[in-house]
Amino acid sequence: MGPAPGGEPAPTAAPAPVGEPAPTAPAPAPGGGADVPPAGVDREFLALERELAVFLRRARAQSGEMAREVHPELEPAAYGLFVRLDDAGPQRATELAGYFGVGKATMSRQLRALEDLGLVARDPDPADGRASLVRLTEEGRNRFRHVRDARRERYVRKLADWDRSEVAELARLLNHFNVRAEG
Repeated sequence: MGPAPGGEPAPTAAPAPVGEPAPTAPAPAPGGGADVPPAGVDREFLALERELAVFLRRARAQSGEMAREVHPELEPAAYGLFVRLDDAGPQRATELAGYFGVGKATMSRQLRALEDLGLVARDPDPADGRASLVRLTEEGRNRFRHVRDARRERYVRKLADWDRSEVAELARLLNHFNVRAEG
């Protein structure tokens, strides 16, 4: 299969039902052939890499759209901060940096921008008066939840023909992958 519009690889066949082996897509060979993967390369992992690349590219674009819906001046990375702060509650900037795998300076810059817009605030950490906890302000939480709810509705529409158990299995597998990626 050739690239899809936008230069992304064309998606592979629909996933196999739960409990059945997934179909494998042919991997491009160094000379451009699609039937023979490079020596020592596992087709399933090539297919995984390809599908994750498409997924991540689309997720980055969607995060940028969602962040701009929260506030037009936000960077795409801000949406993930909203998700984390809404899910986990107040966090130290160092915890957020570790969770997202970015440096302290990067996190500090992102939080400062959100603070300047009145979407997050810092409060003294009761466990350590030298540190502060970052939290969503009421305005930040309201804006984020409005956008998140609209995003969730889009997922519901896109996956309307999926069985609920398939949606749950996808969420379970993504969670399993993300937990593994943390370690």
